[in-house]
Parts: sequence; structure tokens; C-alpha cells
Amino acid sequence: MEIPKKLVTTVSGCADDSLAGVVACNPRLRLLQGHRVVLRDDLQAIRGRVALLSGGGSGHEPAHAGYVGKGMLTGVVAGTMFASPSVGSILAAIRAVAQAGAAGILLIVKNYTGDRLNFGMALERARAEGTDVRMVVVGDDCAFTKPGKAGRRGICGTILIHKVAGALAEEGASLDEVEKKAMAAAKVMGTLGLSLSPCSIPGSKPSFQLAEDEMELGLGIHGEAGVRRMKMLPADKAVETMLTHMTDPSSASHLSLKPGSSVVLIVNNLGGLSCLELGIVAGAAVRYLENQGIRIVRAMVGSFMTAMEMAGVSLTLMLVDEELLRLIDAKTMAMAWPNILVGPATTRKEEVPAPIEPPRKAEDETGTGLSTARVERVLQRVCSTLLDMKEKLNELDRGAGDGDCGHTHAQAAQAIQEWMRSRPPPAAPALLLSSLADVVLAQMGGSSGVLYGLFLTAAGQSLRGRSDSGAWADAMDAGIEAMQRYGGAAPGDRTMLDSLFAAGQALHSLRSPGADPLQVLAAAVQSAEAAAEATRHMEAGAGRASYVHSSRLDQPDAGAVAVAAVLGAVLQGMRDPLGTQ
Repeated sequence: MEIPKKLVTTVSGCADDSLAGVVACNPRLRLLQGHRVVLRDDLQAIRGRVALLSGGGSGHEPAHAGYVGKGMLTGVVAGTMFASPSVGSILAAIRAVAQAGAAGILLIVKNYTGDRLNFGMALERARAEGTDVRMVVVGDDCAFTKPGKAGRRGICGTILIHKVAGALAEEGASLDEVEKKAMAAAKVMGTLGLSLSPCSIPGSKPSFQLAEDEMELGLGIHGEAGVRRMKMLPADKAVETMLTHMTDPSSASHLSLKPGSSVVLIVNNLGGLSCLELGIVAGAAVRYLENQGIRIVRAMVGSFMTAMEMAGVSLTLMLVDEELLRLIDAKTMAMAWPNILVGPATTRKEEVPAPIEPPRKAEDETGTGLSTARVERVLQRVCSTLLDMKEKLNELDRGAGDGDCGHTHAQAAQAIQEWMRSRPPPAAPALLLSSLADVVLAQMGGSSGVLYGLFLTAAGQSLRGRSDSGAWADAMDAGIEAMQRYGGAAPGDRTMLDSLFAAGQALHSLRSPGADPLQVLAAAVQSAEAAAEATRHMEAGAGRASYVHSSRLDQPDAGAVAVAAVLGAVLQGMRDPLGTQ
């Protein structure tokens, strides 16, 4: 097992460096000289008010320094990575706020043995000096059905206690009132974590191992073992498992919920989960709770108390009444507290009605084009060609992109086939191209879908009310110009535009009186094929391939090859005798 990479300056100084960075970027925070302590910049503002101190090991950022600020914590004391802070630093923080004139001090401590011991020792020494100090120990972990002597661990729910106590202290409540409310709030909440990966502190190997198809339920924020290792579940089933475990009445550490209960929900990223996954989990949690008759009066989604790079999530629920909710909604300057909008979380919101598509313009319906049978034959040729080329295009694309060019073109082909099965394609040229644009924009995906959509839309607009051969040359130019305007590519940039531009130049012959359209189209196909082959020797100037070194680009551009193939299929479809397959 290798030591994971970490972007630190030194392993030994990473906790100090992290705190220094946080303070440097927040004008309302200051470090306490000689200690790993962060304090509010306006300590004079706490004179006559209760001061709140918390803290714990580093590696849980933005906890704990992120919750220092008016309306939350007065200061925090940080330990080294996953280690409790020293008694000396805790005592120094207590003295600093006491000497600033605090009317009593409340320590908010997560229930870990080291934190209880060190904060407790500092409390006793401060009391011996005559300071009025109290301590609230938070244990919100719902993992263990029969917690041992150590009790329930303190995890992400602790930040709600910071918020409740901080709002009361800011209002001028007494130490007795703040302590009582914090203790009561700590009894009506629960948290449970779920991990897909271990975590590691800088310079060390991961704390445990999980197989690729495993996840762990109920682990702690330092990588401590959970209560169940299980096979990977879809997000909705994983959330259901978590919330069922948290509220199981047979568990001594459960949170008692009943229909009609009002809760605050925290969906907390344990460090390495993507925002996409976090949003999926949040939606699943809201749906599950709503189905149980629970009202989610507020929801917080983000990184609030992490475990380094652990890919996992924790869910916190706090039962609230109007008073608790008022305190949670109270304003704070703490930088890690989210800007929560006042209102419930729900998946049952009425959607904004879809806009009504405007009617087609009259000129779209006019213009003499090909017969419906000929249009169908041409489109059938195009679709079958793209489907046959799927793997070839994917292979060409792997060297320069993500290898999906054939897949996206096949998607477009299948969508056009489905569209033709549902209705006859329109014969009017402008309406035909506009309709094809709608299909590829809706179904093709990727940048290719948008580029084809741009081309077809602009070309279709150019054809409105026209049926002369020269109109198709003008339409080709209009489509190419639209692609260049929005896509940013130019001929010679090794893109699909190289084939289109070459074909467009050849189509200019359609403007000559007496030009044979099929002969001109055949010349355009030859030009497009030659241009596609020429991309083999070009350096990419646009698109995803522009990020790949030219020495690795030894095949023609997949998009250019696809365009040439489409034009070739159009030519075949035009030449095919009707009535035959």
C-alpha cells in the first residue's frame, strides 16, 4: 500500500500552514501568537458576552476555523493531523477571551477521549484561575446500536451546536442559558457516515482498505471502523440504508423521528466526493424523508466537517422547533457557514411550465425541394453509413479525444431513423433542415451535436422561400459561417470544418447557370474526402485535439471523416433509383 500524494509544503507543518492560509484570506480572523489558535479579529466585541471555543484535530477542514466569526465561535484550537489540541493551547485560548472581557466561556467539544481529556484539563486549570468555564460534549453519531463506555462520537452535527450557541451568545444570553440550550440541542440530533474510500494524513498510508465493490457504514471522521461493510449500493438505496439505521428504534443511539417532525438536514461531503454525487445524495435524502412524512425545514449541502480526502458522505438530522430554527437562521460572519435561504427543502416543487414553441414561419413551408421519397432515401443512406462507421470513428477519435465520435454520430443516426418512422420528413428545404437541427440538438449530444445543429439551423434559414440550385451553395456558406462564429475553429484547425469548408467551396459551382447538381455534389464529396485525409498531417488548432501533442495525432480527424462520409451518403442517396432498397 503506497502513501497517497498530498499537495503540502511539509508534512510536519501542514496543519500550521493550512491555518495560516485560512487566516491570511479572512480579514476577520487572527492567529494567537505561539499557538495553533484562531480567534475573531474583534475580540473587543465579546466584552460582556459569552465566548465560545471549540476545536480538535486538523484534517477536518473547514472545521474548525471556518466556524469562527460573529454569530458562531469566538475561537478554535487546532491539533496536528487527527490529533487533539494541547492543553496549553486550549488554556491560552481561554485566557485570551477571558482577558478580552468575556462574560463566561463555553467549550464545545466533540466526544473523543483525547478532546475530552485535553479540553477538560484546560477547563479545570482555567477555573482554578477564577474563570467561569463550562463544557458541552457533543456525541451525535448514530452508528453503534449499543454504544460502549466511550459513548457516541462527535461528528458533523457539532457545527449545529456551534450555530445555536453562537446565535444565543450574540444576542447576549447568559452562560447558563447558552449551556442549557446547547446541551438540549445536542440531544435531538443524529449523524451517520458512509464511505467509499479510506483517508490518509500527509506522509502516511490509508487508515484502512475497501475493495472496489465495497462501502462502509458508520465510520468516524478519522477513518475509524464503521459498523458494517457492505457491497456498493445505488445512491438512493445507500441513503435509505443510512436513514433507516439512524432512526431504528431498536438502536440505543437512534434519532426518534415520527411523521410531522421538522428537521434540519446536513448532507456533508467527507472530503473526496464529487459535487455531482453530493447532489444526488441530497435529492435522495429529501425524497426519503418526505415519503416518511418528515418536513425538512432547512437543508445544507456541502463540505462542513471532512476526513481529508475520504470519498464519502454523512447525513445529519436535527429535530427543531421555532426557537431552534430561529437560532440556526440567525446571521453569522463565519466563512464556512452557508448562506441558507429561508424555506423548506422539497422534491415536490411544481416545475416551471415549458415554453410554447413558436409556430413555423410561412416561408419555412415554401420552396420546392426533393420529393418525400427522395428525402427519405437520402436520410436512410446517411443513417446507415454513420451506423456502419461507428467503431471506425470511435477508433479515430481515441487518439485525440474521448473516443466517442462514432457513438455520438450513431446516436444522431438512430434519432433520425426514429423521427422518420414517426412522420414523413418535410419536403420544403428550410423546414427539412430546421427539423433535422431539432433532432440532432435533442439527441446527438456532445459538441458535435451543437455544431451540426448550428450548421443545419443557419443553412435552413438561408433556404427560406428558395428552391434554386444556388440556394444550396448559399446555405452551405451560412452553415459554415455559423459554426465558425460560435465554435471558434477555422479551416486548417483539424476539425470537421475542414471537410465542410472544402465541400462548400466546390458547391459554389451551383451558382453557375446550367450547372449539373449531381456532378457538383460529386466534386464536393471528393474535395471533402481529400480534406479529411489532409487532417492527418495537421496540427490541431481547435477542439479537444488541440490539447494533444501533434506527435500523437497520426490519423485523420474523426469529425472531418464523418462529414465526408455524410456528404458521400447524400450523393449515393441522390443517385439511387427510387423503389429499390
